[in-house]
Amino acid sequence: MPFLRLIRYKNLLMVLLTMVLTKYVLIDALIEATSLSDFNFILLALSIILITAAGYIVNDIYDIKADEINKQHKVFIGVLISKKTAWISYYLFNFIGLVLGGYLSLLFNNLFGFCIFIISPILLFFYSTHMKRLLFVGNIIVSLLIALSILIIPVFELNSTTIHLKDSFLNSLNLVNPFWIVVSYSFFAFLATLIREIIKDIEDVDGDLKLNAKTLPIVIGRKRASRLAFFFSAILIFFLITIIKSGKNNVVFFSYATVFLLLPLFYFMYKLWFAKSKKDFTLLSNLLKIILFLGILSMIFFNLKLK
Repeated sequence: MPFLRLIRYKNLLMVLLTMVLTKYVLIDALIEATSLSDFNFILLALSIILITAAGYIVNDIYDIKADEINKQHKVFIGVLISKKTAWISYYLFNFIGLVLGGYLSLLFNNLFGFCIFIISPILLFFYSTHMKRLLFVGNIIVSLLIALSILIIPVFELNSTTIHLKDSFLNSLNLVNPFWIVVSYSFFAFLATLIREIIKDIEDVDGDLKLNAKTLPIVIGRKRASRLAFFFSAILIFFLITIIKSGKNNVVFFSYATVFLLLPLFYFMYKLWFAKSKKDFTLLSNLLKIILFLGILSMIFFNLKLK
């Protein structure tokens, strides 16, 4: 269905999976008595998904001209869905998302959470209208919002004061504060998304040139932008090696992280170094999406009683 593609339902499923794993795997492994009930978590997840979907819609509304050049097969607004319908959906999704988020913030007396719900739609709107075309700003905004889909869970669990490591795998990690696990996943998501956003800018440079955008590859050139993505990839690998080293006592986790994260990232960097065509960067973007998915999926190890 065109509308499902418009709201990027696959990406929304990824956000939902990330939130579910964070809540029922990571947080469950860290906190004895969680503050967020199943019902309230459903409201929180629905709020985030609706606001994210609204962000995709407004982005597509303002990206029609660029998409007609870069991704003709993905232009739905004005073709299969009217612009009026898209705008109505955008306002409706944001309204419901904000109401749900505001209700939870009031219920938990959580001002920080309330600020996140207010700021996120504003950032997504200005990202689509202005910041997306600015040097590096749009890339940072999108990456931060992706990282927030992980951090938003502990924001609403902070009312719980009893935190403990409750299985042998967590105890095998050399961590001073168990919440650093959540922060580490958030940083992983941020950095992987930032790299992918740079890759996508290189991939879409022809359409962005027509709009006089000031994206990274337009300002500094495709090759330099590609090398910057390579540099951030090296940081990501160094970060992962540090994390994997802390869990080296667990053979299953160590093997999974090495085979499904480190090796694909090394392959990604190899292909990135020699990438030249739009097809090359499309492949790299899809590969990084898979790596991000596999990284998030590794959360399951934190609630398994592995020895």
